[in-house]
Amino acid sequence: MKKIIGKIDSLFLGVMGEELIKRSVKQLEFHLDGIIGDRHAGFERVTWEGDDKQAAGTKRRNERQWSAISKEELNSISEEMALKNSLVGGDIGVNFCVTGVASFSKLPKGTILRFKSGLELLIEEYNPPCMGMSKNLAKLYQTIDGKRLDDNKFIEVSKYTRGVVGIVEVPGIMIQGDEVEILPYAEPKWIKNQ
Repeated sequence: MKKIIGKIDSLFLGVMGEELIKRSVKQLEFHLDGIIGDRHAGFERVTWEGDDKQAAGTKRRNERQWSAISKEELNSISEEMALKNSLVGGDIGVNFCVTGVASFSKLPKGTILRFKSGLELLIEEYNPPCMGMSKNLAKLYQTIDGKRLDDNKFIEVSKYTRGVVGIVEVPGIMIQGDEVEILPYAEPKWIKNQ
């Protein structure tokens, strides 16, 4: 398993009752059910309209205890959208931004993110862009030429670079500036030998 080293650029917490946007913080505390104080914490969640696995309203395991994107992907999305100001991770609802991993959204399910605090996070899946987020960003951001963004622009531009979601494997603390060791999933040798 080839490891990659990245660094935590910024951290965000989604407080209950606040829609979509997450606020900037200096550290996050992860327990087995997610990030303490974050609205996406929990062992289970209810599916929403358009969820690709089950019908809306179905109670299921929460594979979205945290979300993340690379700073490089965020900058690329901002450039493609021709934004006056670059996107901030909290404005697209992520919990943290990583630097040094340009294709972060393409990391496979099963990839481990390991931190010096002992924290280990497991990637569950790619985090597709949603219409609600795209409309929200259209209200918050303007293009370089001062025009209002199209409601669909974020969805169009971030299709394969929106980041990932996952679960907590081992509890711990994440601090802004922390190094993260990324261990992309690879099939075990015993499977390859079958």
